[in-house]
Amino acid sequence: MPEKTVWTKQNRAVMDQLESAGRYIADERYIRRELGDTADIMLFIYRWLSDHMPAAAERPADVKYPVWVSFIKEATMSPEDGYVVLELKVPENQVTSIDTAKWTKITNYSYIALDEKDEKEHQRMLDEAGTDNIRAVMTSFYPEIRKKIIGSWDRLFDRTISLGSTSEYGLMWEVKKEWIQKTVM
Repeated sequence: MPEKTVWTKQNRAVMDQLESAGRYIADERYIRRELGDTADIMLFIYRWLSDHMPAAAERPADVKYPVWVSFIKEATMSPEDGYVVLELKVPENQVTSIDTAKWTKITNYSYIALDEKDEKEHQRMLDEAGTDNIRAVMTSFYPEIRKKIIGSWDRLFDRTISLGSTSEYGLMWEVKKEWIQKTVM
């Protein structure tokens, strides 16, 4: 099985879980602590992501959210007090790639257009409704537009649709202790 080297920055408590359980899975308590006031907003998106990832069928029963990884060491956030950067060598089939630009659209509750024409048509529809992407998704006033926007998020995994960036993140369901190559504290 081909392997891939990836990096992930995690709270130092992850090392305790790796030592005791031999694996780490993302925990909503830690996500809430890390995200603070934005936790509910981001967890809505993370739930969508977990349910729509191409690897959703392989998600272990005890896993709720993916673990984020970087394909470039320098793109991993610098270590800081209380955190550790793990260099992992993982089976390639354990990592799902996502386009950074498209993910940014999703974190902004925006529509991922098929192309420039589709983007203009979507913006015209928003203008006619007197709303924007965020309001349409976050309120119950625009159910049709909300459904269209969230439906467009499936394009996150469509490699034929590009927003002009080649930057990617990776997602995995778990980190296994035996995958750790290096630890930077």
